[in-house]
Amino acid sequence: MPTLILVRHGRSTANTDGLLAGRTPGVALDGHGQQQAAGLPGRLRDLPLAAAVSSPLRRCQETLAPLTAARPELPVHTEDRITECDYGDWSGRKLAELNDEPLMATVQGHPSAAAFPGGESLRAMQARAVDAVRDWNARIAAEHGADAVYLMCSHGDIIKSIVADALGMHLDLFQRISVSPCSATALTYTPLRPFVLRLGDTGELASLAPPEKTGEQGGSSGAGEGDATVGGSA
Repeated sequence: MPTLILVRHGRSTANTDGLLAGRTPGVALDGHGQQQAAGLPGRLRDLPLAAAVSSPLRRCQETLAPLTAARPELPVHTEDRITECDYGDWSGRKLAELNDEPLMATVQGHPSAAAFPGGESLRAMQARAVDAVRDWNARIAAEHGADAVYLMCSHGDIIKSIVADALGMHLDLFQRISVSPCSATALTYTPLRPFVLRLGDTGELASLAPPEKTGEQGGSSGAGEGDATVGGSA
C-alpha cells in the first residue's frame, strides 16, 4: 500500500496564545509557522508525491501553500474527515483555564471516555480520521500504484489518533504520542500490519522515497515490509 506522510500544520496564532483553537474560524499560521511551511517544499523535494490531502481549516491550507506553489502540478484535495476535533464549548478557550475543568483529567487519562460539551467525542474523532486514511490509501493505490507516496496535512490530535491506530494502541494511550507543528509522521499499511516509519520528524524526508524499479523484477517491498523480516513491531 502507499506511504502516507502526515504533516501537522505549522505553528498557529492559537498555539502562540495558548488557546484551544478547535474549529474556530480565522486561526492562521504565526510568523514562525509561516517559516516552517516555507521549509516544507525543501524537506519533501525528493519525494514523488502523488497527491496532497488537507483539512479544510485555514492553518492547514496555509501550511501547504508553499508546497503547492512549488509543485503546481500536485493534485490537492480537501478532506473534511481529517479536520480538527470538534471541541464544542471548549473551542477558543485558554488551555490554562481548561486545565481546571474536571473533564480535562478524563481527556488526559481516559480519552476514550471523553466527549466535549457541544462537540464530539475523541472516539468519534479517531474513527472518522482512520476511515479517511483507509479510504485514501485505497484510492491512491488504485490511481497511482502500491509504491505511491502521498501527504495529508492535519492536526495534532487527529495525527496522534491515526498513529495510535497504526500501532495497535488503545485510544487511552494516545496522549503518549507527540507531534510538533510542521512535523512529519510517515506510515505505510501492508497486508500484514501498518508500520510507523517516522514519528514527529522535523528533518529530512528523502529516505522515504520509494525504491527505483530496475529490470523486469520491478518493484521491491516497501520500507515497512522490509522491516517485517526482522520480526520487530513498529
